[in-house]
Amino acid sequence: MAPAWQRLGAWASLLKRQQRGWLEVIPQERRVFPSYCNRGIYSATGKWTNDYVLQTRKDVEKWWHPQIKDQASRISEVDKSKPKFYVLSMFPYPSGKLHMGHVRVYTISDTIARFQKMRGMQVINPMGWDAFGLPAENAAIERDLHPESWTQSNIEHMRNQLDRLGLCFNWDREITTCLPDYYKWTQYLFIKLYEAGLVYQKEALVNWDPVDQTVLANEQVDEHGYSWRSGSKVEQKYLKQWFIKTTAYAKALRDALADLPEWYGIKGMQAHWIGDCVGCRLDFTLKVDGQVIGEKLSAYTATPEAIYGASHVAISLDHGLLHGHSPLKAALQKALVPGKNCLTPVIAVNMLTQQEVPVVVLAEADFEGSLDSKIGIPSTSSEDTTLAQTLGLAYSEVIEMSPDGTEILCNSAEFTGMKRPDAFLALTQKARRKKVGGDVTSDKLKDWLISRQRYWGTPIPMVHCPTCGSQPVPLEDLPVTLPSITSLTGKGGSPLAAASEWVHCSCPRCKGAAQRETDTMDTFVDSAWYYFRYTDPQNAQSPFSSALADYWMPVDLYIGGKEHAVMHLFYARFFSHFCHDQKLVKHREPFHKLLAQGLIKGQTFRLPSGRYLRREEVDLTGPIPVHAQTRETLEVTWEKMSKSKYNGVDPEEVVEQYGIDTVRLYILFAAPPEKDILWDVKTDALPGVLRWQQRLWSLVTRFIEARASGELPKPPLLSSQEKAEAKKLWEYKNSVISQVTSHFTEDFSLNSAISHLMGLSSALLQASQRVVLHSPEFEDALCALLVMTAPMAPHITSELWAGLTLVQRKLCTHYAWDSGVLCQTWPTVDPQFLQLPDVVQMAVLINNKAYGKIPVPHQVAQDQDKVREFVLQSELGMKLLQGRSIKKAFLSPRTALINFLVQE
Repeated sequence: MAPAWQRLGAWASLLKRQQRGWLEVIPQERRVFPSYCNRGIYSATGKWTNDYVLQTRKDVEKWWHPQIKDQASRISEVDKSKPKFYVLSMFPYPSGKLHMGHVRVYTISDTIARFQKMRGMQVINPMGWDAFGLPAENAAIERDLHPESWTQSNIEHMRNQLDRLGLCFNWDREITTCLPDYYKWTQYLFIKLYEAGLVYQKEALVNWDPVDQTVLANEQVDEHGYSWRSGSKVEQKYLKQWFIKTTAYAKALRDALADLPEWYGIKGMQAHWIGDCVGCRLDFTLKVDGQVIGEKLSAYTATPEAIYGASHVAISLDHGLLHGHSPLKAALQKALVPGKNCLTPVIAVNMLTQQEVPVVVLAEADFEGSLDSKIGIPSTSSEDTTLAQTLGLAYSEVIEMSPDGTEILCNSAEFTGMKRPDAFLALTQKARRKKVGGDVTSDKLKDWLISRQRYWGTPIPMVHCPTCGSQPVPLEDLPVTLPSITSLTGKGGSPLAAASEWVHCSCPRCKGAAQRETDTMDTFVDSAWYYFRYTDPQNAQSPFSSALADYWMPVDLYIGGKEHAVMHLFYARFFSHFCHDQKLVKHREPFHKLLAQGLIKGQTFRLPSGRYLRREEVDLTGPIPVHAQTRETLEVTWEKMSKSKYNGVDPEEVVEQYGIDTVRLYILFAAPPEKDILWDVKTDALPGVLRWQQRLWSLVTRFIEARASGELPKPPLLSSQEKAEAKKLWEYKNSVISQVTSHFTEDFSLNSAISHLMGLSSALLQASQRVVLHSPEFEDALCALLVMTAPMAPHITSELWAGLTLVQRKLCTHYAWDSGVLCQTWPTVDPQFLQLPDVVQMAVLINNKAYGKIPVPHQVAQDQDKVREFVLQSELGMKLLQGRSIKKAFLSPRTALINFLVQE
C-alpha cells in the first residue's frame, strides 16, 4: 500500500492529472498539451519543451543536480576584501537517517547561503557531525559493533542523503567531533579552562541513569524523574565529578544579551536560564575543634557588600558535606536533629575577611533556585535574623542610613563608609583578585557538570597522582585518544576503567605512577566551540587561526531547533566569551542573529488507552476518524514526527515523489521559519507551489515563443496604454525586489517572500502580448523573478534561465547571460523607483464596493498585512469596518486597491 501522504485527496487528484499529461498551464487561454513521450529538456536536447509535467520535473532535476553540486563545490580562496556571511545550521547527530526536521533547517540555511552569494558576499555554509554520545554507544552494544564503525557508516549514509536532497554545503570544512583531530582541541580548550581556574572536581549529588550507567544533567531528567534517553527512573548518587565554572561568566553572558538583535524570544529564555545576577559566591575553609580540614565550601549571598555582618553559613540536607566521602560527614550528621535547623560544630572561615561563623544545616532548605548553601546575613535578610536569634548566633549590624537617606556600610573594615553599590563592586573585585569567589552570578545557575561515565566521548585530559594530585596532560601530549576496549558496559563506573594499560601512566609533574581520568566529557562540550573550528578546520597547530576566526565570526545567522535555545546556546556563548578573554578571538558573542525554526508535525491517531495507530488501522471515511477494527473514536493530534507515533515521512520518499524543488518550496512556503508546519498535503501549500512552478514555466515558454515569432522587439512600437502597463510592471518589480530582499535579510519570512514572487508571476501572466514582445520592463521583471526564486528552487530556475539564453535580441543587457541563474547578481531597486512619491492612494473596497481611498506609504503598498492595518487604523476603516467580522482581505498585485470581504 502506498504511504498515506500519497493517497490524500486534493494532491492525489492533482498528481494524477499531471501524470496523465492534462495539467493546465496558466493562463487559461494558453493551454499546452504534452506528448506522451519523454522528449527531455532544453539543456539536454537543445530544444525547448512547452510541457512541465512530472517527467519534465524529473529531467530538470536529474540534469541540474550534479551541475549545481559541482558549482557549489568549487571553493575559492578566502577574499578578505569582500564582505563575509557565515550561515550556520546546527550540526546533526549521525543517527543514520535524516528526518524532515533536518530537511527544514538545512533547506533554510541552503537558501540563505545561495541568496548571500548572489549578493556578492563571501559565504560559508559548513556541515559536520556531533558524533560522540550515548546513542551510538547503546546502538553499538545492541549490535555488537564498535561505536566508531557504527558512527562512520551513519555519517557516510547521511552525507549521501544530504547530497540527494540537493543541499550544497562547504564539505571542505566538514568536521566530526569523534575524530582525534577535532577532540584534541576540545581537550586543549578544557586544559585552558583548567589553567584559568574554571575547571574543578568535587563530590556532588548527581542524577544517575541505572540503565545507561552514567550521570545526567538536570535538563536530561524529565519532570517525573525519568531519563530523557533510556526512560529509566533516575537515581540520586554522590560521585566525584568534573565541573566547568560557567557561573563565573553568568553576569557577562546575561548583560551581553542586550546588545544582540531579537531572537524570537530566545533571548528571554537565555536570561531566564541564567537568572538575575545580583550576588556572588564566596569561599570558606572549614575546621572542627580548631583543626582545619582539607575541604572548602563555596556559599552564595545576594548581598556580598554586607559580608562583615554574616552570622552563619547554611547548607541543605542534601549538601555533599553530609554525604559521600566528606571528612566532615560524621561531625555534621552527629549534630542533626530531625525536623530542626541544627547548629553544627563545623566552623566556616571566610577566605576574604577571615571571619569565623558556624555551619548550620537547615531542616527544610528554602534556598532559591539551585542553591545548596548560602551565607546568612541578618542585616539584609529577615529570615536570617530569625534563624540567628533562634540559634543564639552573634552578628554585627553593617548597614546604616546616612543623613541624606543613602545606605552606607559600617563595621566593615576598609569598606566602612562606602555606599552599598560601591561596596558591592569593590568587595567582589577584591574577592576575584584574591581568587576566593566574587564572580557575580545568580542563585539559579549551577556550574556545568561535564563528567560522563561512558566510553564514547572525549577523554578528560587529566591524570591523578597520589603525590601531586590531579594534573592536566601536557598540551604537547594531546590528544588523549580513546583506547580499544572489549566491553562498553560500565557496571557503575566508566568502561574506560577496564583499559588498564591505558589507565596506568606517569604523572606529568613528578613522573611517578599515576592513573588517567576515566570519565569522558558531556557531548555539549564538543558542540560548544564547533563554530570556531569551521573557520579553520584543517589547522593542526591550534584549534583555529585567530585571523580566520576574526574574519568569519560572529556567525551572521545561526539556524536550529528551539529545543537547543537554552543549554547548547548558553554553553556555546560561554566558550566564546572565554576564548575572547584568552585573546583567541576579538568578538565576544558567537552568534549575531539566531533563527530557531519550528517543528514539522505529523498527524497522530491514538486510542483512549494511549496506543498510537498506523494510518492503515484508521478509518477516515466517516465524519470523524475511528479505529478500523473496534470502531473506537480516536484522539487526533499534531505531534513532532516520530517512528513510535507512526506520523513520520521519509524525506527521500517525499523528494522522489514530489521533487527537490517542490519539497523545498513547500517547506519554505507552508509557514514562517519559526512556526511549526503541519505536514498535510491536503492543504493549499503543496499543490500551490507546484502550480507556481507551472506558472513560471509557462511565463518563460510564452516569452521564448513571443521572441521566436519572427517579429523584432521594438519598445517604441508600444502604445501609450501599453507603456503605462509596462511602467506598472516596472514599479511592481521594484516593490517586490524591495520586499523579498527585506524578508531575506531582516525577518527571514521566506513564506512571505514566496508570496510576493507569486504575485509578480501573476502580474506577468496578465501582461498583454505586445508588452511581452516589445517591453524591456517585462523582460527585466521576468529575469528578476527567476533570479529571486533561484535560491529557493535552484533546479527549475536553472533550466528556465537556460531557456532564456535561447532568446536572441535581448533588451536587458545587464545580466550575465553566459552564466547560470545562481551566478547572477541579486537584483536591486532602480534608483528612479526610490524617487517616486512616498504615498500611494489606496482604494478601499468592502464586498467589492468602493468606499474611498486612504494614503499608504509607498514602501508597504504591496504588503497585504501592513496595508490591512493601515486601513483598519484609518478614519475610513474605523467608520466602516470596526466591529465587523472580516473574513478575508485581498490586496491587488497590480493596482492600489484592497478589497475586504466581511460578514453581512
